[in-house]
Amino acid sequence: MKRDYSMVWDLDTFFPGGSASPVFTAFVEETERLTADLLRDLKENGNRDPDGGKLADWTSKLQQIQPRLREADSYVTCLTSQQVADRKAVAWTERVQTLSARYRQALDLYDALLAAMPEPVWQSRIGEPDLKPLSFVLNERREGTKDKLPPVLEGLASELAVDGYHGWSEHYGTIVSQIGIPWEEDGKTVMLSAGQAFNKREDADPAVRDRMMAEWEKAWAKQADLCADALNRLAGFRLKLYGLRGWNDVLKEPLRINRMSRATLDAMWTAVNDSIEPLKKYMSLKAGLIGKEKLDWQDVSAPLPSDQSKITYGEAALLIEEAFARFSPRLADLARRAFRERWIEAEDRPGKRPGGFCTDYPLERETRIFMTYSGTPGNVSTLAHELGHAYHGELVFGLPPFNQDYAMNVAETASTFAEGLVSDELLARAATDREKLVLLDGRLQSAVSFCMDIRARFLFETRFYGRRAKGMLEAAELNELMTEAQREAFGDALGSWHPHFWASKLHFYATDVPFYNFPYTFGYLFSTGLQEVAEKEGEIFRDRYDALLQDTGVMTVEDLASRHLGVKLDEPDFWRGAVARAVSDVVPFEELIRKLQTR
Repeated sequence: MKRDYSMVWDLDTFFPGGSASPVFTAFVEETERLTADLLRDLKENGNRDPDGGKLADWTSKLQQIQPRLREADSYVTCLTSQQVADRKAVAWTERVQTLSARYRQALDLYDALLAAMPEPVWQSRIGEPDLKPLSFVLNERREGTKDKLPPVLEGLASELAVDGYHGWSEHYGTIVSQIGIPWEEDGKTVMLSAGQAFNKREDADPAVRDRMMAEWEKAWAKQADLCADALNRLAGFRLKLYGLRGWNDVLKEPLRINRMSRATLDAMWTAVNDSIEPLKKYMSLKAGLIGKEKLDWQDVSAPLPSDQSKITYGEAALLIEEAFARFSPRLADLARRAFRERWIEAEDRPGKRPGGFCTDYPLERETRIFMTYSGTPGNVSTLAHELGHAYHGELVFGLPPFNQDYAMNVAETASTFAEGLVSDELLARAATDREKLVLLDGRLQSAVSFCMDIRARFLFETRFYGRRAKGMLEAAELNELMTEAQREAFGDALGSWHPHFWASKLHFYATDVPFYNFPYTFGYLFSTGLQEVAEKEGEIFRDRYDALLQDTGVMTVEDLASRHLGVKLDEPDFWRGAVARAVSDVVPFEELIRKLQTR
């Protein structure tokens, strides 16, 4: 039986009243008071506590404030995403960012105290019952502060970042809100938002895709100078701060944030580079199916022609619940609760931000998921992906707040694993060879996305930062860099490129995680390896999977893989095996094409 669920999320359960909510106002004001009191205490008493007598108290207060900040940030993000023209919500964004900057000032002072403690004192304190469960995070913070600026300067940088660094990111959101793409349908012309237009780029009709891609490029070309200005300023701020800290590697911060070594990153990209030939073969086969010599950019993520009807939201919910249940009843229960309690914003309507995300409300131990659902198998995969994030959140909500902070690369593991479960379920249910072909195409699209498209983004961003260190780049130069990166990542598999991708992709403008790209490939391939283990071990892997996710905030990815899987991530073997599994669908894809063509 299909489910009948609302496609509009419930935010009032947190703070009724939207951006004008008095409850939210009071919540933020109380968080501001708690943060100000803690910051004042650290400034006045930090130097009077050389033996760390107040360490446990300060740690407790920091962990009290942190989930409140996450709650406030999640709420504002949801408000601005559901309606990009909500100016009150935009104003809240600035206020919450200012509050977060003050919290980071408190953290900088706290970290400096950790670093200043003599080693014997530190070892004594870290062994205390209240602090021992936090030992990994606290040791990480103690070591990380040694190559940063003095706390007063780090604090100043955080304050200035609100209207500078983060301000440029918010300005990009304003640019996106101005995007309007005229679209004629059924004899009427409507103005599509960026999110609605993006869905048209994945339409089953190649004529629709081609027309929308032309309009999409045209729309972003009009905004390119503004986007280039924002991107240059963001990068300039970041590079100047790195320089003041004495950092000469732009990847230092993203690797640290992702608790990942450069050796692991290099091993992963080495394996990914080996995947290009089978994926090029797949793309050539797909081009033949749609009557082209080569795929154009807009064809890469487009569905193959299919007689399959649209999947209703209720049907998608039931399918996901059943697919999850085959692996883990707990995972299925989480999905059922998310649909039933309206955790998901999926309605296709004007004014929404493009893309999708899952964000945490740790005080209520709930999450909220944002996307725009139009009934495609890709939409079902997106739902599963974001529900995987929600499950990861549920597993860590019971841990101390410091231990809940897992990095983006391992965050993408749970989401991609969940997506894989649903993909397997769809394939198992396929009634015809044509359906199987379409589903295999979807899986191979993912392989292309993570092994080619994400690699292009990484190549672009790496080279952009190298050039930006010498001066600002104009939009035309960014177009050239983007096209060059796409050509290298995709080889000669495409017949056209997306020069303004750098302008249209929100991830390049995110300030919370620099290099918002390679963690996706890590998560995709790491979860691919996990899927193989799950298939071999069956139900006994379920608890080990949960334990792995719970440990993502308290160890490096190398230690995580070693402890729970017995593999080395800083060597290519694991990654080569994962890549081989990821591209293995090319063989049955080709066989199905031959089978269908002989009928």
